[in-house]
Amino acid sequence: MPFVHAPSAHAAGGRYIYRHMCGAALAGWARCNSIMRLDTLQPNTDESTGYAPADLQSAYNLPSATAGTTATVAIVDAFDYPNAESDLAVYRTKYNLPPCTTANGCFKKVNQNGQTSPLPRPDPTGGWEGEEALDIQMVSAICPNCKIILVEANNNSNRNLGLAVNAAAALGPNAISNSYGGPEVWYEALYDRYFYNHPGIAVTASSGDSGFGAQYPAASPFVTAVGGTSLARSHNGTDWAEVAWSGAGSGCSAFEPKPSWQHDPDCAKRTIADVSAVADPNTGVAVYDSYPMAGATCTPPKCWWVFGGTSVSSPIIASVYALAGNNAQIAYGSYSYGHTSSLNDIVEGYNGTGVGCSFPSYLCTGVQGYDGPTGNGTPNGTGGF
Repeated sequence: MPFVHAPSAHAAGGRYIYRHMCGAALAGWARCNSIMRLDTLQPNTDESTGYAPADLQSAYNLPSATAGTTATVAIVDAFDYPNAESDLAVYRTKYNLPPCTTANGCFKKVNQNGQTSPLPRPDPTGGWEGEEALDIQMVSAICPNCKIILVEANNNSNRNLGLAVNAAAALGPNAISNSYGGPEVWYEALYDRYFYNHPGIAVTASSGDSGFGAQYPAASPFVTAVGGTSLARSHNGTDWAEVAWSGAGSGCSAFEPKPSWQHDPDCAKRTIADVSAVADPNTGVAVYDSYPMAGATCTPPKCWWVFGGTSVSSPIIASVYALAGNNAQIAYGSYSYGHTSSLNDIVEGYNGTGVGCSFPSYLCTGVQGYDGPTGNGTPNGTGGF
């Protein structure tokens, strides 16, 4: 369907009750960037009001039914999600997607050393388990033919998450999604060198869910930083409308050098983001998660939720890279900058104000061409990846 720009896709603004699945992170640690809606329609239903795979494939004009048969997407998260495979089966059955199991070789879960055991302990809050449910189900939604590797770090320290990225890379995926982030630190270039520099693999990272401001690893010049939008059907009911999401992270890195492919004028260093996809929990996606979470309970099989956050957009973009099958030729996050005609340019919405962001600065406002919250735009097919 054609893509249109219209103000019918609203930024997050209090229409629903929602919670960040993970608490704020201290320096050297990361929080997951998923947000779960807690409005009265969720949970304890066998349906979800969130977007289904067919919706996302339509919105982004993707060849999901025919591409990705030889591709693999790795997901890096913290802690163990004991229900990963069984919850994934419920999601894929619900939406008539082919089975993806350990037995048929489609699904694999490993620890931060790349081994199937021992696995880390679960997150006591259930927050990271919700994150993992979201991530592997978004890969399924965008690339149902892809194999999935879930790599679980021992905890949410940058070091252990980085080791998990290396373990993922060693297993040979087309793309690695990192739906987490934390404060920038002066020594983060060491993380770049040891953990995120994987030529020939598309490494994506969420830009954050707290509005204007940079976080790591999205600030790394070795990753594709993924911002967020609000996505809604336009008034005719068939086309789609999209604006920058108010919670999407963006801004100038304090430490990372500017990549050669970025030429925006107001950041002397790395600018976040590169591209984007839906992230607003008010226009969120359907997720099945039966694992107990603090503040949210359900009775299987009635465990459908609506999730948002740039934890949605990062695995979506990683999966689009997998559909494109072009990862061996791309250089980090550079590809979209030379292929903007294959992206939906987001020209409305904003993600806050503050130092370095005087409205309507492109660093925090959806404008024609490149902008901080949405980068070069959202997928319109796979040509931008």
